[in-house]
Amino acid sequence: MKRYKTLASCCMAVACMAALLAVLTGCSSQQSYTPPEKAATLASPAIGKDGTLRVGVNTDNQPLAGQPASSSKIVGIDVDVAAALADSFGLKLEIVNVGSDPEAALKEGTVDIVMGIDKTDSDTTFWKSDAYLPTGVALFAVPSNTTVPTSTSGSKFAAQVSSKSAWAVTNEFGTEALSTTDDLKSAFAELASGQVQYVAADAIIGTYAAHSAGDDVHIVALMQQAGGYSVGVSDSNTDLKQAVSEALATLSSNGTIGVIETKWLGTALDLSATPLTAGATKSTDTKTETPTTDEGEGDNTENANDNEAPEEGADNTDTPADDGSENTAGENAVQPGDIAA
Repeated sequence: MKRYKTLASCCMAVACMAALLAVLTGCSSQQSYTPPEKAATLASPAIGKDGTLRVGVNTDNQPLAGQPASSSKIVGIDVDVAAALADSFGLKLEIVNVGSDPEAALKEGTVDIVMGIDKTDSDTTFWKSDAYLPTGVALFAVPSNTTVPTSTSGSKFAAQVSSKSAWAVTNEFGTEALSTTDDLKSAFAELASGQVQYVAADAIIGTYAAHSAGDDVHIVALMQQAGGYSVGVSDSNTDLKQAVSEALATLSSNGTIGVIETKWLGTALDLSATPLTAGATKSTDTKTETPTTDEGEGDNTENANDNEAPEEGADNTDTPADDGSENTAGENAVQPGDIAA
């Protein structure tokens, strides 16, 4: 009898333990894990506002940055890279449209860094990081055309009017070889119809325009040595310069920037093995400079489609809200965890 009582007690204890585990399991399954906030690694005077990285962009430079007509948000490649940078520093993100004068914004202290700066621009007085996006004047062609054109090939080129790309075409191939268009969408339409054999455009902007339109094209050559877009920081801000350099190197090596490029361009651009035209090789050897606005070549800017900002990026990081609230960096940026193993 005593044996049966002991056995019954053991069974009761096991049942109670099972019930307790079930209750604990049920409770834990309803609780969500909130990761701890990342500690900020930058503070004043390296940044002007503690807890926030203020980033300047040019919203006239799509797809690096733009503002869709249907939204107050600023979106683009630079916004996503800026969000990833801010997140790596444990900071919130504030996007500021500085237009075409990033140098003034840095001098006035309205921003901590500026994005989308041409690495080859020798007119700036602020420090420029290594390029986080490669670019250069590129020649796009249909998949069946892999030939690098020469000055005697009689090829026709479409390029946006008054752009650096249009200047490059006339400089190497002559004015008779150039067909000017109002935007790159129209230039690629001429390529698709066979009116021209090549489109000359900034590699990043041209790739975005073609990807957005669903055009099946590829880059066959560069008309200048590959350069890139970099981050600008006040030259005296040593701590921030070092932090930006290290963060960009990490975001590049772990694939984050590549994922951001693929999101906007359909691919991560690698121009390291792209051949140069004969004119580009000669220009590289003689250090010939491209024209500036003062030389009567227009504003040298290109746009994918009449300066329309991309709509598909409308869910990315916002600009600061009118009520003074700020956006948490990294909420919409592509992070290393998004990269397939």
